[in-house]
Amino acid sequence: MQSRTGRIVIGALSLLALVALASPDHRADIRILTHEQSDASPQRMQAAVDLGLVAVSVLVTWSKRLNH
Repeated sequence: MQSRTGRIVIGALSLLALVALASPDHRADIRILTHEQSDASPQRMQAAVDLGLVAVSVLVTWSKRLNH
């Protein structure tokens, strides 16, 4: 019985890997935009990590001065 469960788990993991590899873009793109729309030059921090099959890109923006 344990062998059948193992095969099901391996099959599910294989299917998940196939779906991940079949997607056209292997990048998680995370954007946090907290600047005011009227701010012409918001402060910005950007980072990217590429591990081969998976890449993560992070962009964070904020306004230098806030209206109270």
